[in-house]
Amino acid sequence: MSNKVLVEILVPAAGRSYDVWIPLESRMGEVTRMVIQALSELTAGEYKASADAVLCDSQSGSMYDVNTEIAELGIKNGSRLMLI
Repeated sequence: MSNKVLVEILVPAAGRSYDVWIPLESRMGEVTRMVIQALSELTAGEYKASADAVLCDSQSGSMYDVNTEIAELGIKNGSRLMLI
């Protein structure tokens, strides 16, 4: 899967983390919406994100620019993101 990377998404509100494949060509805003939908389905609707949920770097807490492609952000296999 050369056009996707496997990342870990930490969800502090749910106290869990999930491994998710994300496309390198997509912009962060699209990926955030995709992740929110996937987590809602994975948790059978228990996880409900707010409209202003964002993905950020789990170590630094820095928010990613929603208009930038994943590949340009330096996200790679094994990266850890946090959904807040």
